Amino acid sequence: MFKFVAGPVAGIAAGLPMALVWGLSVTGMMTTVVIISGVGQAWALHQRRKREQKGKPLFSRKSRVIVRIYRRFGIVGIAFLTPILFSPIGGTVIATQLHVPRWRILVHMLWSAVLWGGALTMLAIRFSHLPIFDHYR
Repeated sequence: MFKFVAGPVAGIAAGLPMALVWGLSVTGMMTTVVIISGVGQAWALHQRRKREQKGKPLFSRKSRVIVRIYRRFGIVGIAFLTPILFSPIGGTVIATQLHVPRWRILVHMLWSAVLWGGALTMLAIRFSHLPIFDHYR
């Protein structure tokens, strides 16, 4: 989440065009999603085995909240919350562990990246007069 928010702030402060900042935000998130979803199944299996070896319960309070979101809103809800709450890595891992097909993860994370990348870029432009942007100049 930090990089997804800080990227547009740094890009606008550096004087980059809005479309480039937006495009780089989307590209950065989708690069992460493609890589993590590619190795996600193996990593999810590794995490499950590690949890079982330590004798940890299958569900924690945090995982119950995530499952509740998934049951209510599906991959759409997970994708929507990914850039601002879970981070691209976390959201992709969550979707992978919930056995969402890879193509659905990619499609839904793409629209989420486009939506949030645009919104955060617009917010960075709107508030670019604030002193925080002077730090980057």
